[in-house]
Amino acid sequence: MCGDASVAAMRWDLLFDDLASQLDLEQRAEERALALEEERLRLSRLGLRERLQALSGTLGEGGGIRVHLRGGAVLSVRPAAFGRDWLSADLVERTPARSCILPLAAVAAIVPERAQLAARGDADAGPAAPGLVDRISLSFVLRDLCRRRTPIALTTEDGDLHGTLDGVARDHVDLALHEPGLPRREHDLQGYRIVPLDRVRLITFR
Repeated sequence: MCGDASVAAMRWDLLFDDLASQLDLEQRAEERALALEEERLRLSRLGLRERLQALSGTLGEGGGIRVHLRGGAVLSVRPAAFGRDWLSADLVERTPARSCILPLAAVAAIVPERAQLAARGDADAGPAAPGLVDRISLSFVLRDLCRRRTPIALTTEDGDLHGTLDGVARDHVDLALHEPGLPRREHDLQGYRIVPLDRVRLITFR
């Protein structure tokens, strides 16, 4: 009888071990499925602006993010600040060195390195309290360039325009045309353009 009891106890131990193993496998599968669903939900809350901010945090010295603009241009940028609907950056592969304002609406695609794909920001942290720059719109920052009389190159899908901003309205800018890099002087002006903001792909300046 003692032997039979030992065999029965061993069988129960094996059964419980098997059940525990199955339960552990099921829990791990459920945890993996839950983690995948949480990642999908996290990604659904990310915007392009947050993704670019995360990518900018992966850059080494002298590195940049490759960006395709609507219209076909490709640039490598090193972001310096992020506004509400734009970013400011240094153009990495341009000589002489130039800075730029890039409207987020002009981005057709980002071309990350494989190691940068995991940089997706932290949507779970919740929205941070917006700083001053976070609230500044594209038209506001262009008004600052206008006030400073900064010579710019304005890139549209139809090409580049060189000049100085004479005014910035709600949805368009007035540009006085002159040779690249020169200050705005009446006798050097080559004409004027009124350009809708939704046609602007890039603003570069020194």
